Amino acid sequence: MFVSSPVESLSPHIGSVDSKAHHPAVLKQGRSLRLLRHPANVSQGEDRMELSEAIKGRRSIRKYKTQPIPSETVQLLIEAATYAPSAGNIQPWHFIVAEDPAVKKKLAEAAYNQAQVEQAPAVIVVCADEQQISPRYGSRGKNLYCLQDTAAATQNILLIAYSLGLGTCWIGAFNEEQAKQAVNAPEGVRPVAMIPVGYPDVVPRQRMRKPLNDIMRYDTF
Repeated sequence: MFVSSPVESLSPHIGSVDSKAHHPAVLKQGRSLRLLRHPANVSQGEDRMELSEAIKGRRSIRKYKTQPIPSETVQLLIEAATYAPSAGNIQPWHFIVAEDPAVKKKLAEAAYNQAQVEQAPAVIVVCADEQQISPRYGSRGKNLYCLQDTAAATQNILLIAYSLGLGTCWIGAFNEEQAKQAVNAPEGVRPVAMIPVGYPDVVPRQRMRKPLNDIMRYDTF
């Protein structure tokens, strides 16, 4: 299965990655994932990154190079996020891209002084808009659906970033009120994740996963 996205039609400049690379740190600059509408469009021998490779190869990165991220690359990340599923297709999310050192410093303080938040060239603050979803889905929409929706959008960002040679870290440990003040979020808009983004300056170790026999059941526990 290959990564497929409508983004292709909007972003014809995207190149391809060496499918043998297992971490963004070893990707060549200027090469990125070719976003394909359908596997049938792939000619034999063409370099590509399989979706399963992106899922299994992604790691949390906590040290970044100072190299800035091109604005068009940042837009690709947000665009990918918008294709995540959402309840009723309401898309109850906002994405604040923090690049100003002063804003990143406030976000780092909100995140209990996690250094990577201030160090990364950009930090994407994913926010859930409770007021957009609650009129249709009530308290369940406010307390659950919009969190599920923004979580799916966050995962899209992590995967597309990896495919583009970038590192990320999903941060949920932060003082929500401080984070809200840092990005001047209005009432009813809740910061739910911070994503430092940058070119990795470290190759993380492989992490173990629980065997399927421990976590998978059919029909019932």
